[in-house]
Amino acid sequence: MNTIDQIKFDNNGLVPAIIQQEQTGIVLMLAYMNRESLLKTVETGVTWFFSRSRQSLWQKGETSGHVQKVQEMYYDCDGDTLLIKVEQVGVACHEGTLSCFRRTIVPQKVEGETAVTIPPVYGQSVSTILHDLYHVVNDRKRNPQAGSYTTYLFDKGQDKILKKVGEEAAETIIASKNNSKEEVLYEMADLWYHCLVLLVYHNINISELLEELQKRRK
Repeated sequence: MNTIDQIKFDNNGLVPAIIQQEQTGIVLMLAYMNRESLLKTVETGVTWFFSRSRQSLWQKGETSGHVQKVQEMYYDCDGDTLLIKVEQVGVACHEGTLSCFRRTIVPQKVEGETAVTIPPVYGQSVSTILHDLYHVVNDRKRNPQAGSYTTYLFDKGQDKILKKVGEEAAETIIASKNNSKEEVLYEMADLWYHCLVLLVYHNINISELLEELQKRRK
């Protein structure tokens, strides 16, 4: 008998799936799967769920880049609940936190970011901000808009994008030599933006960059 045949789906054909960060044991979220989304999760190695409101399948991180790479999958003694251990790229919660479980009943409070998350910036994680900006840039490439500077860069092509990256890098160097924090922040933001444009030009996902950056933690 197929292992999936052991799973007891409810009357709506669904089973709850608890998602846990494999490295830390932190519970990230809870969502629901039907048989099809469970099969796609097994086949693709990333989490797929069934949306009860939209009545359709959805892949975690498909638009945000915050994918969950499956490491291990379990079902409980009754066969009616799944536990999936994942490598979380970015954050799991749409509010920009690693885990969706931050609000306690006893005592009543809202927990802050956990120690393993990227520090928040104005209520959002650095990862979330970069992902959001990346997807705006990517949208301008796929759906050009009149008057958009980002669309203008893609229209002009690689040479224009590379020229701007070089210019912003030089201006960042000058700002640093001027020992001006304000100038460094402004020019660095411009540099990062144009680097994101270059990533999109080469069809490199922001998650790939973040994974590469993690390798620098030595």
